[in-house]
Amino acid sequence: MSIQKYGSAHWTGTIKEGKGTVSTQSKVLVDQPYGFNTRFEGKPGTNPEELLGAAHAACFSMALSLILGEAGLTAKNIDTKAVVSLDKTDAGFEISSVALTLKAEIPGASAEQFQDLANKAKTGCPVSKLFNTTITLDAELVG
Repeated sequence: MSIQKYGSAHWTGTIKEGKGTVSTQSKVLVDQPYGFNTRFEGKPGTNPEELLGAAHAACFSMALSLILGEAGLTAKNIDTKAVVSLDKTDAGFEISSVALTLKAEIPGASAEQFQDLANKAKTGCPVSKLFNTTITLDAELVG
């Protein structure tokens, strides 16, 4: 079984002066602006790295929920942030790392069990498998 979802991008112009838009199949994003200035200069709009970060955080959170359920646990809440680092190298730009920060409230979970399950979610998440980079996890069990 293959589930297929899509995102699309439209671009016009040069890399620095050009402008683009991104959209998603679900229409959650429709013609959202992006460009050199939103990616490298902090201007309003989105960029590929924050979209990858949001996708990774969402995927990881769902993977953790699944793994918790398999262990007989249910999270009261899971809050995940994924910081995607884009670095310039001699070969050009590359995503050099993703740092996941997790804060979760999981009744009945021990600290050791929580760390183990969170790490399983980090390696098992389909988006984690997509990245060919170092992915770190800072997981905090709260409550």
